[in-house]
Amino acid sequence: MAEITSAAYQNLRDYIQSNWKYIELQDDLGSPIVRLSPSDSRVTWTHLAGEQTLKLQVIIKGSDADIIAPKTFAKSVIYNVASGGVPFSTESFTAFTIESDQDELTVIHNIEVPKV
Repeated sequence: MAEITSAAYQNLRDYIQSNWKYIELQDDLGSPIVRLSPSDSRVTWTHLAGEQTLKLQVIIKGSDADIIAPKTFAKSVIYNVASGGVPFSTESFTAFTIESDQDELTVIHNIEVPKV
């Protein structure tokens, strides 16, 4: 069996960043709250070029129009489609409840493509 090259791993990371761009935040029961893409100002890729761990960050505020408090967040899930689809990566975090307009949640979802 042949090992793929470093360039191939970088190609995979580039593909993931271009195509696995929807991040859904879910509650502690796994129910969807909101799904966003990097075209939304609250979502950004934060890793440096060439890093093996891709980092997709989302910042949610209680004052956001699509968030109705109180709302508890506990998971982030990555998809390649705006709705429906199959989850490609799921990451749980310590549950956080937005209770007022002043509350803010920052989630960084890490996707690791190991070989550099």
